[in-house]
Amino acid sequence: MFSKRSLSEKVVQTLDSRPLVYLNGARQVGKSTLCAHLDMDCKINRMTFDSPLLLNAARNNPREFVGGLPADALNVIDEVQFAPEIFPYLKMRVDESRLNGKNNRLFLLTGSANLMALPVLSDALVGRMAVLSLYPFSAAEYYGAKATDWFSDDFLTAEYPESDVLDAVRHATFPEIALNGEIDRTAWFDDYLTTILNRDVKALSDLKNPDRMVTLLSLLAMRAGGLLNMAAMAAETGADVKTVEKMAAFAVNSFMVFQVRPWATPNKLNKRFVKSPKLYFTDTNFLAYLLKRDLKTLYDDKMAWGHVFENFVAGELVKQASLNRWELSHFRTQTGKEVDFVLENGGDVVGIEVKSSASVDKKYLSGLRELKELTGDRFKQGIVLYAGNAVVPLDDRIFAVPVGRLWA
Repeated sequence: MFSKRSLSEKVVQTLDSRPLVYLNGARQVGKSTLCAHLDMDCKINRMTFDSPLLLNAARNNPREFVGGLPADALNVIDEVQFAPEIFPYLKMRVDESRLNGKNNRLFLLTGSANLMALPVLSDALVGRMAVLSLYPFSAAEYYGAKATDWFSDDFLTAEYPESDVLDAVRHATFPEIALNGEIDRTAWFDDYLTTILNRDVKALSDLKNPDRMVTLLSLLAMRAGGLLNMAAMAAETGADVKTVEKMAAFAVNSFMVFQVRPWATPNKLNKRFVKSPKLYFTDTNFLAYLLKRDLKTLYDDKMAWGHVFENFVAGELVKQASLNRWELSHFRTQTGKEVDFVLENGGDVVGIEVKSSASVDKKYLSGLRELKELTGDRFKQGIVLYAGNAVVPLDDRIFAVPVGRLWA
């Protein structure tokens, strides 16, 4: 079953203006399927380095491999991170094509690793490669809805039906399990994690004990939404800090988790801010799997659900940010005032606080008010996303908005 992705049009538009596009994202997120369904009026040559024969040819004879790719087609190569040997020759093909007047639709590469974090892969194509990221389904994608524009939408005039948050979280996930209600999700994630440990960790990192990744991921799951503390995790895993840093970097670069950087303010403002990033899981269903609890059990546990709910919102916002080139950060002062998420679009700022309850108390507004004071006219609006179904004005340019606005 195929469901069109929000990123598809952007991939085509980017290929129309660039010679090489790298589409990255977690394993099983649908990169190959998206590439197979692009609406393009050109010849397409597809291949994958999941094929041992092709991978061997590319590694042993990279010049001949790249030289043999058709010049009159868009060459789509999956899992390209496993053959770094071809990158210098891709650069040569791009440069030759530019000299011949062809500067678009040459290569579409996909991979489950962040090439920009692997210098041996990325350096050869700096300035020649556009990078796009594909994430699991957003709730809006699954329901076929238009995503929210947090900078211009008029929340006061909108009406929201009562939404099923648990259903949204369940289906904002990897396409295969979102579209197949009969699948055993625990078995699916068992296979997913095994593949990462047995293939990706060994091929893309120098970690000597891949099994420690499971321990680290379990620790990160218990800390989802918290500030990163490498020393504390080293103490719990029994590894040294450098090893923990390498494992955490691999988890980020393979798109299992992502970091939300701390919000920065101009130096002229005499304020002190927490400088540590926060960490979230790209897929909330994977988070539940690592916690060894199903989503309904977590939903019924109010304390646990608060963290899971925040992780879900973080995932939805990072998906929206990637499509719109918004910047995503978190705001926290040394005095304890905080806003879960800050979105920036050019000079405009939107603060988003997340509450899993069906009611909102004005005590939640101190961080949003502080952010509004610091950013002045740049502050477009503050949002408290909550589990109710009514928009409630809370203060000047600050509203309580139903979480269903993410997909309604």
